[in-house]
Amino acid sequence: MTLDLAQITFDERGLIPAIVQSASTGEVLTLAYMNAESLQRTLETSETWFWSRSRSELWHKGATSGNTQRVIEIRQDCDSDALVVLVEPIGPACHTGKRSCFYRDVNGDDINLSGNTNNLGSVLSELYDLIESRLRERPEGSYTTYLFEQGLDKILKKLGEEASETIIAAKNDDKAPLIAETADLLYHLIVLLVAREIPLGAISAELISRRKEAKPSPE
Repeated sequence: MTLDLAQITFDERGLIPAIVQSASTGEVLTLAYMNAESLQRTLETSETWFWSRSRSELWHKGATSGNTQRVIEIRQDCDSDALVVLVEPIGPACHTGKRSCFYRDVNGDDINLSGNTNNLGSVLSELYDLIESRLRERPEGSYTTYLFEQGLDKILKKLGEEASETIIAAKNDDKAPLIAETADLLYHLIVLLVAREIPLGAISAELISRRKEAKPSPE
């Protein structure tokens, strides 16, 4: 990952605000500040580094908590004086244990971060986290635990079955079976991704790169 630091406009303190955003869901996770050194380390390590204004020192996100952020892409705004950092978060972004630092409304009351059921990206991200926890904890009686214990071949077999059932459902006029089978297919696909240790952010990055490479067809 490269970025011409000469293009970046730091303020009089040598800092630039960095909005950290989930690459897979678009959710804003936190607002932090970078100086030239922390930005350079972020580029070199593909993990977020910031400058602590209160402690006057560099800090590597997740160095003590383990809740690191794998950088997918960095964008600068039109004036080059603010950054958006798209990441795949490993654990919560906030020191309180919340997924995002923006978990309160303007009155200071907590909001339900998982309440937006219409955001497919958020739903898939939460499902990924849940399946990942099943892999770690292996609760008894869980179907996801059963799949992980049976191994990769079983997961692939189920994924193939769900793909076939989705195709069959798509041939019917009734959309309800197609919706149900698509949900089953997505669930088993995420089980596979977790089993192979592929984060959703990697899929997002691949789709983003394809969008950048796409060229308009000649008229």
